[in-house]
Amino acid sequence: METTSRVGAQAPAAEGERQFPFARRTVDGYLRASFPWYGLDEAFTGPRWLMQVGTSADGAVEHGSIGHGDEPSVPNEATEDKERFAVVVTVAANPVRRSPDGTGLLEATSVASAAWLAGVGLLAFTWPRQLDHSLRDDWLDQQTETAWVLADDLAGPDWSTLSLPVDGVPTPFHYRESEFGWVLAGSTQAGVHVGAYGRGMSAYGLGFAAIKDIAAYA
Repeated sequence: METTSRVGAQAPAAEGERQFPFARRTVDGYLRASFPWYGLDEAFTGPRWLMQVGTSADGAVEHGSIGHGDEPSVPNEATEDKERFAVVVTVAANPVRRSPDGTGLLEATSVASAAWLAGVGLLAFTWPRQLDHSLRDDWLDQQTETAWVLADDLAGPDWSTLSLPVDGVPTPFHYRESEFGWVLAGSTQAGVHVGAYGRGMSAYGLGFAAIKDIAAYA
């Protein structure tokens, strides 16, 4: 991928490493961001909850996620196909820049960055429940790499175009569906890239808006 890097991006954690509920996570990281956070617009009236932020190699907050709907749980027969959620990923639109120690360059972020983060985010809650731990790890590695390849080819046949409102303005998104859920990614006029993923909620009726007060999510 020419304009983005996986450095600093967080792949799905193993089952024992997940901490729930997401709503208990601190808002501090979100408050340190120099860019606006995005979530579903006011048409969505269900629960909203914090997830996590990611930082670049220079320590700056570079991306983060906001959940909507049911908080996803580790996949099992009881919850499969019953949870309804959508997660919105906001990624700062950063250019190529020099690292703090002056020894190298930090790669630019792009729509592909949002697409990959959304893709691996979906994987965290959709690995096949019948897999044992060793096979699950292999599956996650394989699917994470697949998500990277797909994000690197947004003009390819695996993606379609979907227009959704962002701050009330119709905005084109790259969109794909799989047996695990859906993923989309695009850019906003506010200078950030937005990705999203979900299951049980149709992406076609969604809209996105800048969050006026992220501290209210604490």
